[in-house]
Amino acid sequence: MKIVVDNKIPYIREKLALLTSDVVYLRGAEINASDVKDADALIVRTRTHCNEQLLSGSKVQFVATATIGFDHIDTDYLKQAGIAWTNCPGCNSGSVAQYVECSLLQLQQYLGLHLQESTIGIVGCGHVGSKVKAVAERLGMHVLVCDPPLEKANPHHSSSITYVPLDIIERECDVITFHVPLTHEGPYATFHMADEDFFHRLPRVPYIINTSRGEVVDNIALLSALQEGRVKDAVIDVWENEPKLNETLLQRVFIGTPHIAGYSADGKVNADNMVIDALCRHFRLPHPGKIVSPELPIDFQDTGSPLDYYNPMEDSQQLKNDASKFESLRNNYPLRREKLHS
Repeated sequence: MKIVVDNKIPYIREKLALLTSDVVYLRGAEINASDVKDADALIVRTRTHCNEQLLSGSKVQFVATATIGFDHIDTDYLKQAGIAWTNCPGCNSGSVAQYVECSLLQLQQYLGLHLQESTIGIVGCGHVGSKVKAVAERLGMHVLVCDPPLEKANPHHSSSITYVPLDIIERECDVITFHVPLTHEGPYATFHMADEDFFHRLPRVPYIINTSRGEVVDNIALLSALQEGRVKDAVIDVWENEPKLNETLLQRVFIGTPHIAGYSADGKVNADNMVIDALCRHFRLPHPGKIVSPELPIDFQDTGSPLDYYNPMEDSQQLKNDASKFESLRNNYPLRREKLHS
């Protein structure tokens, strides 16, 4: 069995070697049709577009993306071609929640956001949003949740969550954070959910956080809103037209990072294990065993602050110093560990 794998997926090599001796590691953005023609399985990240152009005429029968999102996978084509596929829902939800928590703490420290006196609006309350909700509550914030698809799917939801429409989020929140998939069609389309009209409707001049997909927030409209004082400031990890982001917006936001909110060692290990589980199920292979997260450095000191584990300001400064290094910073990111809460 031959497997083609994105060479930036960490921790997975030892276990794949126990399944087959024929594993090829390639740069994700450069994987092409000739590379996968004789492959049985393909394991990718978001930089590989899995569509007819890549897969037509190949032997590939299984595609796995070691990510939550799957907008880089043409699921209609894969279904038509009889190719099984899987993503890793929730794999890095703890990492994104860590990123949001540390960003909120930095907003408090440097920009004077009083967390315990503030209301946060969480748009999208799935795997990631639900953990961000727990983070915000732990910080003492008042939490409002907007998720029409989830509310419709769970009409008898737990009393611990009260869903509100987006216009309530717009009117009442001091911080608005997005945790939705990117969709272009249907009643709950999220493409440019935060557009020029959205920013003009904001009466409270909130902080904006986006760790979902770049196209959820109209980047030009956000820049205008910041320049016009309709938004106090922003924390942006995902950008339109990555890796060629709007550099004026990058320099204007409080924190701007190269799509690494989900890049913890723990999140990567979760994704690797989910991929291996699905691969073994599909090909009916003996399981090679679970991957475990690496140990913390020997000299690591936990003072009780989440910022001991991660400071997003450092990643932001690196990107602001040279935006052309977006892809390099992302591909060579030194994976952080998550602070585990009891």
